[in-house]
Amino acid sequence: MSLEFERLPTESLSLETEEIEKAIALSSQIPDESRQWQTYLNALGLFTFTKWLEERDNHLTVNWQESTIAKPELANVFPVVTNLQVGQFKICLITLESLFDEQVSLPRLVIELSEFIPHFYVLIEILEEQESGIVRGVMNYQQLRDNLTSLSSLDIQADWTYKIPLNWFEKDPNNLLLYLRAVESEAIPLPALMENRQQQLAAIENELVRLLPQLQTSEIELWQVLNWQQGSVILNFPELLEWIYKLQNNNLEIANLASEKTYLLDLIKLITQPALNLGRWLWDELDEIGESLSWQLLNLTPAREFRSPVEEFAVIKSQLQTQGVEIPTVARCGHHNFNLAGNPLRIYAVAWNSSTENDPNMWSLVLILGTPAPNTLPHNLQFRLSDRTGILTEQQVNPQQLNSYLFTAVAGNWDEKFIASVSIANGVEVTLSPFAFDIRQAG
Repeated sequence: MSLEFERLPTESLSLETEEIEKAIALSSQIPDESRQWQTYLNALGLFTFTKWLEERDNHLTVNWQESTIAKPELANVFPVVTNLQVGQFKICLITLESLFDEQVSLPRLVIELSEFIPHFYVLIEILEEQESGIVRGVMNYQQLRDNLTSLSSLDIQADWTYKIPLNWFEKDPNNLLLYLRAVESEAIPLPALMENRQQQLAAIENELVRLLPQLQTSEIELWQVLNWQQGSVILNFPELLEWIYKLQNNNLEIANLASEKTYLLDLIKLITQPALNLGRWLWDELDEIGESLSWQLLNLTPAREFRSPVEEFAVIKSQLQTQGVEIPTVARCGHHNFNLAGNPLRIYAVAWNSSTENDPNMWSLVLILGTPAPNTLPHNLQFRLSDRTGILTEQQVNPQQLNSYLFTAVAGNWDEKFIASVSIANGVEVTLSPFAFDIRQAG
């Protein structure tokens, strides 16, 4: 082996029983056995690195709460640990069981995706049977880029990894201490975060709805279903990685899988479409989205004309009260007219700040789907509401009844958004702009 790491003065570090148990707990959240084992090794590598750093400088601490291993939906797809924070530096740990090979597999995820690129790559060997680990080498991002640029051809594998020579890593990992103590993070510039991510995601939404459900079996990995261009887009969206994680954990039946496809499209639209900020309605204001879509606010004072939206809503509000749905006087209401396959429809959105001392930063939303009088809802109409956790409600007009409207009521915190879709049986669907509530942007 070209580096002869065995001669390094760095001693192996013993792993405590509680650290091994913590590694087992972290890895047990991963649905596939092979990825579970790598996550276990990664956790041991994290604890080895933390101990190694503490023994050399107790002023340097490892913050791993926002790292990939702290979030199972990320650990499920990342074979390394990245987004560790030591001071102002980002660290990526590459954990291996042995260093017999002269090449190391390094994922493209931590080389080409700016969100996950670190200042330093640290190589760690885990001696699992001996319950110990060794910090073996270090390489900074600029060194990696220079080395990759010097190659006449890049050895990129089908599983989205680079094969890089072991001797690219500096043999003495103590050099990392010099960097962390004496160098500013700006001295190792990292790529800027990718722009237009939402647009890129929206452009491939139909492809993803077709491909991502193929990940239903936990043994299947992203690179086996997606090409790199597709993968590099979704890896920037934790919501989609969480959807994949839940899909692989739930092992859904075919019927539920069809529902998950429907929800996946809702989720992508929730991520990519600009939201209508109902918080502005508290100040009797429409935001730019509301204005562009011709939403109209109601002052809830009945107008004189017959069946005006204000008068119509007063009737609906009275009917909702009989069903136990109370709309407080502080609520604000707006309505929007649209067409679906030639059917005129009207949706009312009612929102208010429902924060309490026990539940601060909460808001409530009532959506009422109807038609301008004297029409009734089409008998094959469906009304769906989703958020980032899944489909919340699905309603369908009862053909045995002359439905004048459908309604749904939800609540969430100020960071939550909801998205509504209206469809008819022949597949024609309209998805409304997401509903958000941020009074910090109001007034």
